[in-house]
Order: sequence, then C-alpha cells, then structure tokens
Amino acid sequence: MKFLKQILDFYLNSSIHVALSCYALVRVTFHVFHIQYDEAMALFVFFGTIVGYNFVKYDALVRVKKKPIGIQLKIIAVLSFVSLILVGYYFFHLQRITQIVSVGIFAVTALYTLPFFPNRKNARNWAGVKIYIVALCWVGATLVLPLINAEIPFTANFFIKCIQRFVLVFVLILVFEILDLANDDPHLKTVPQTIGVRKTKVLGFLLLIPFWIVGILSFTFHELFINLIMVIMLMLFIAFANPNRSKYYTSFWVESVPIFWWLMIVFL
Repeated sequence: MKFLKQILDFYLNSSIHVALSCYALVRVTFHVFHIQYDEAMALFVFFGTIVGYNFVKYDALVRVKKKPIGIQLKIIAVLSFVSLILVGYYFFHLQRITQIVSVGIFAVTALYTLPFFPNRKNARNWAGVKIYIVALCWVGATLVLPLINAEIPFTANFFIKCIQRFVLVFVLILVFEILDLANDDPHLKTVPQTIGVRKTKVLGFLLLIPFWIVGILSFTFHELFINLIMVIMLMLFIAFANPNRSKYYTSFWVESVPIFWWLMIVFL
C-alpha cells in the first residue's frame, strides 16, 4: 500500500496527471470541432504541460529557497528534461502560426513564475490575478492552439466554446483555492480570501449556468447529456470542498474532471 501511495504521489507531483487532463481537453477540442487526431499537437500540449507545471512548482523551491533536492525531485527533473526535448521535437511539427502563439503562452507561463520587472513579484503573486492567468493559459493551450494548427476559422462557435472552457477551468481553480485557503498568502487575494468560502461556492454554482447553456446551444442530445453530467459532477466537487479536505481531493479527483469529460464523449 505504501508503495502504491508513493507511485500515486510521484504521478501527481511530476504533473503527469494534470498533463493528462490537458491532453484530454485537446481531445475534446478535436471532437467538438471535428478535427482529425493530430499527434504532434496533442503530445506537444501533454509534454509542454509537464514542463510548464514542474517549472512553476519547483523553480522557487530550488532557485529561491535553495532546498536540497531529494530522489523524487531528481527523477522529476529528469522527466521534465526529457519532456522538454519532446516539446522541442513536436514544436517543429506544428504550423508556424501555432509555434508563434505557443511561444506567447510560454511567455505568460514564464511571467507567472519569474519576476521580470524590477522590485515586482512574479505574476503568480499579483493580487487577484492568478486564477485568470491560469484559466487563459489552459484555454489557449487546449482550445486555441489546436484550432489554429488545424487552420479552422474563429467563428461564433469558437468564442462560445472558449467561454465554456474558461468557465470549466475557472470553477476547478475555485475548488483548489477553497482547499488552499489556510495555506495561501493573504496578499494573494484569492476568491475565497476576498469573498469567503460560502460566496465562492455560490459563484461556482452560478458559473455553471453558462457552461450548461453552451451544452443547450449545441443542439445535440449527446452533448446535452454529457454537459448535464459535467454540471452535476462540478456542483458536487464545489459543494463538498473545504479547507480540511485531503490534497488528493483536488490534485487527483478534481483534476480528473477533464479526463472524465473526454472519456464520456468517447464511450457514452
């Protein structure tokens, strides 16, 4: 049991799980916009997520706090390096415009982590900004990039799906912020810090309305049914979220929501 827990912890700490969630959202995008499976695009996002998230999570730990590197962190560093090589490989299989936009997303990720401006903290520590940056990066990587690479024009449906994807990620981050309430720096001004846990949950419930409306606008019973399951699932995660929950509540179960979404599209 202890060995299985160590494997699960490594799976989560190395960002493989969150990368799989991003990969799942790319596959959802392929399905929604009838794009033939593009391995280069999907795996670029998968390995790019591993690199980006591990950079964000461990940069301050190693560079700033200079904490000793344990065995697990060394393995994660090797995984991240291999992932970086694969990101470079798949990068050159993308359209030129996709490459340019992906560099822009990487720049935002770097801004989120590194203090580029003198006497200023990184964007991760800007009050009230974190949740919007993360949500926009997810929308950019899992929805905008696949459409650009497939040379699909930006129609009204694209913008509607962008709203749905942004709402999904925003709501998932709200659950994270509720659980991290006791540990987050008060100066971050996260949503629960600003309006309280109860109002944050109400906000999450209200945001599910536009998510559901997008399902209605699809005019297909299949999408409507899956979106209903998604709304119920998200409502339950919001309702049962509290600062005393285990880290696995968010780092595994909540981050599995995009994977469940993709699997429902495939098998239901």
